[in-house]
Amino acid sequence: MNKKTADSFLPLTHTTFYTLIALEQPLHGYGIMQKVDEISQGEVKLGPGTLYGALSKLEKQGIIRKTAESDTEKGRKFYALTDLGKQVAQLEFKRLSDLVSASETYIKKIGGTSDGEKGI
Repeated sequence: MNKKTADSFLPLTHTTFYTLIALEQPLHGYGIMQKVDEISQGEVKLGPGTLYGALSKLEKQGIIRKTAESDTEKGRKFYALTDLGKQVAQLEFKRLSDLVSASETYIKKIGGTSDGEKGI
């Protein structure tokens, strides 16, 4: 079997990136939806269909894995990042940081500001 490298998954969609960073600790599906909403400051709202489809795909790719159920939350499936998933999230963060860093000067030249608002 041909193993994929972490960088072969890039670039990630916003939804996938937020899902991965939400899993800085194991969470169940509803917890992931809440955490993504929090991290994205309400910009990304995950519905159950979208989330569970994404989780299934990420699990098949070896980016996340199911973990043991919590003693206090029987019946809920918890998900955690694999080592590959951690690498993917870190590489995407670096890619996005580099993109912002490389473009900031040019955005300012065309009348924008570093926070994305239109300059006056």
